[in-house]
Amino acid sequence: MKRLIALGAVVPALIAAGVAAAPEVKEWTVPWERTRPRDPFVDATGRVWFVGQAGNYVAYLDPKSGQFKRYELEDGTHPHNLVVDSKGTVWFTGNRNGRLVSMDPATGKLTNHMMPDAAVRDPHTMIFDRTGNAWFTAQQAGVVGRRDGKTGQIRIWKTGAETRPYGIVTDERGRVWFNLFGTNKIGMIDPANMNVREFALADAKTRNRRIGVTADGIVWYTDYSRGFLGRLDPTTGAVREFALPSGQRSLPYAMAVDDRGKIWVSETGVRPNRIVGFDSKRSAFTDTLEVGGGAEANTIRHMVFHAPTREVWFGTDLNTVGRVALDR
Repeated sequence: MKRLIALGAVVPALIAAGVAAAPEVKEWTVPWERTRPRDPFVDATGRVWFVGQAGNYVAYLDPKSGQFKRYELEDGTHPHNLVVDSKGTVWFTGNRNGRLVSMDPATGKLTNHMMPDAAVRDPHTMIFDRTGNAWFTAQQAGVVGRRDGKTGQIRIWKTGAETRPYGIVTDERGRVWFNLFGTNKIGMIDPANMNVREFALADAKTRNRRIGVTADGIVWYTDYSRGFLGRLDPTTGAVREFALPSGQRSLPYAMAVDDRGKIWVSETGVRPNRIVGFDSKRSAFTDTLEVGGGAEANTIRHMVFHAPTREVWFGTDLNTVGRVALDR
């Protein structure tokens, strides 16, 4: 079901005139109800993998045919986040059973990678760096971790239970940035020394939830409590804030950074949810896209930019997987 539909010959005419077409949202209804599909990730074949956090499954969508395929998981896993590595292996976090799990997409075989500390029961969001190491957060445990891609060993850094590590990304220099959602701070681990460094944000009431980095090295974050998009300059520590279009009620959550320096943020406090675009070069909001229907409660929790197709993918609490097709 499409939420925004380009009309007739308007888009071709705009393209012919050299004017970029407006982003278009499309959503697919997941056939397994009330399972909270989330965190879709596109593999090299175009399949869109995602997890059912409330359904204990991994699945993929074929966007061309609209068909879904589901793989069952161990009860109690509550998978939270999914990524596909450079070899095509599917990885996800076991948010309630203390593990990272890899899955062979050809056979569905699962391999558990257990936390070295049994207290770390809630791996949250995971990414891969350019050398094949997996980095992840564990919100309730107050931990950031790294699985060595060569040895398989997992190392953890304790940031404090009150810090609630949440979103996580890497920059062009290989540094790992993460939200400390329970505080007004952002954390960073530099692979050169493996030490944790913290950056304090401007307002003590800030609660930064998701994070991204533009090509110029600037760190961006969503301030969930105050309704701002924030900008942190790691070199100077300077912070700038930009009020979201829906203001304090916006509850900005998911975010993704595209290849042209544009930042996409979900406003989850309004009905329907909105995805807004922000041009980091002009420091201006540029797009507002509605997602989901009517006044129903909905939340977009994570978004990923897929560079080859210039698409932003997301899952919703209204049981859909969606994409924003950006202009080419």
